[in-house]
Amino acid sequence: MAKVYVFLANGFEDVEALIPVDVLRRGGVEVVTVSIVEGSQVVETAHRVQVVADAMFEDCDFADADLLMLPGGMPGASNLNAHDGVRKALLRQVAAGKRVAAICAAPLVLGGLGLLRGKRATCYPGFEQTLDGATYTADLCTVDGNVTTGEGPAAAFPFAYALLEQLVSKQMADQIAEGMRYKHLMA
Repeated sequence: MAKVYVFLANGFEDVEALIPVDVLRRGGVEVVTVSIVEGSQVVETAHRVQVVADAMFEDCDFADADLLMLPGGMPGASNLNAHDGVRKALLRQVAAGKRVAAICAAPLVLGGLGLLRGKRATCYPGFEQTLDGATYTADLCTVDGNVTTGEGPAAAFPFAYALLEQLVSKQMADQIAEGMRYKHLMA
């Protein structure tokens, strides 16, 4: 079974974290939400919803991660970018040839680490300059090798299905999308 860690910082965009968590868990992926808030498993979203993370950053190793995921939102993305441990975990993940994903403003973390150089990527409009060395696509979701980026809140579903397809299969992603009536919505 694939394993994903989703980093949660105060100010994260609710749907950009929770829709992928929901979709991936429906598809049989083990998902661990990780608080990067010092001393608290409770993380406050951009819309002041209190979410209890599954684990604390300092209690996780991440060596078993198939994917590390960053939800966007502000100041959530800035808080992720300011966390040295998150930045080091992302660098180790990519150095090991494993997957990373970021949506909305959060690709700024990947861009700042140089992980988007030579890649195609998307982000929330206005953050294009943070995609250091990337070709900006303006697509809802862009997959380039081991890096997946999403545009913003409305992209949370296509972003989540793209991750599920990579981690499990296209058949599973299509099955979950159909069951959630996403395919009906897009018809």
